[in-house]
Amino acid sequence: MKKLIHLFLMVACGFLIVYNPLTSQYLSMLMSESVTVDKKVDALYNEISEKAPEYEIPAQDAVIDRVWKAIPGLNGLQVDIDESYKKMKKGKKFDESKLVYHQVKPNVHLSDLSPSPIYRGHPDKPMVSFIINVAWGNEFLPDMLATLKAHNVSASFFLEGRWTQNNPELAKMIVSAGHEVGNHSYTHPDMKVISAQKSREEIRKTNEVIEATTEKDVEWFAPPSGSYRNQTVQIAAEENLGTVMWTVDTIDWQKPSPDVLLNRVLNKVDNGSMILMHPTASTAQAMDQLIQGIKDKNLQIVTVSRLLSEDRVIDNATKNNKHDFGKNNNNGIH
Repeated sequence: MKKLIHLFLMVACGFLIVYNPLTSQYLSMLMSESVTVDKKVDALYNEISEKAPEYEIPAQDAVIDRVWKAIPGLNGLQVDIDESYKKMKKGKKFDESKLVYHQVKPNVHLSDLSPSPIYRGHPDKPMVSFIINVAWGNEFLPDMLATLKAHNVSASFFLEGRWTQNNPELAKMIVSAGHEVGNHSYTHPDMKVISAQKSREEIRKTNEVIEATTEKDVEWFAPPSGSYRNQTVQIAAEENLGTVMWTVDTIDWQKPSPDVLLNRVLNKVDNGSMILMHPTASTAQAMDQLIQGIKDKNLQIVTVSRLLSEDRVIDNATKNNKHDFGKNNNNGIH
């Protein structure tokens, strides 16, 4: 009997608590606050959605230019609305520095174009590359490698196959220092005049030697002296190599003074430039100032593969958008 009385009292108390006017008022207040918060959330989310197009940049397709031949495409940028909202919801207001982006691929890639030489990277990409052709000049390589390391710069060394076979330790040293290696033919012939069969032999044998020596795959071919014909580029493509030339020539083989070399390059270098050089005394002596001068132009020095990739540099967006895109923005790009 006592248990029934206790049970009845518990039910009665529960009923009074739930249906008490004060309780109803409290619950109503909570629901009202929840609705208000939801409205604020929706307003912020909607604001991000509405403003997103103002900050987005379309992708650019790879093209064959009349002057520069093949030019790589460049990714576009699209606002990730959900991730941007997550970063802003604590502050409950729109903050462009907290926008999160992901990259959007172009529709046409370098691989979709007919085989064509590449003289430069995309002109909207604030990066440049050192193309260092190596068939001689062993005595200058250690100093050049030391300077590149001091500046934390990666370059692309195009190795002659015969040189690689005769200097395997130097080739390995280049790779172990984090640099890219490419194909510079086997015997340094004039690729414009030799037969198709000889061209294929030069390219294929060099690939085999470099890959066996360095255990690195080769992706790019730089014709000796920049001499080639369409057939050369086609054969390189059939061997899974892109053909690269240069935008700016140091002409270091003429043994210019460091000042002449620096002026020659720094007066011309710009977004997407590929800078041709060799292991010479002129280049070794000028390299430290050359790297610093390029960095002073807000250009990154990277490998050919990275320069010619479609990845967009976030700082570049500031030049192509009416907003101060990415200022003090440490967000990554997906």
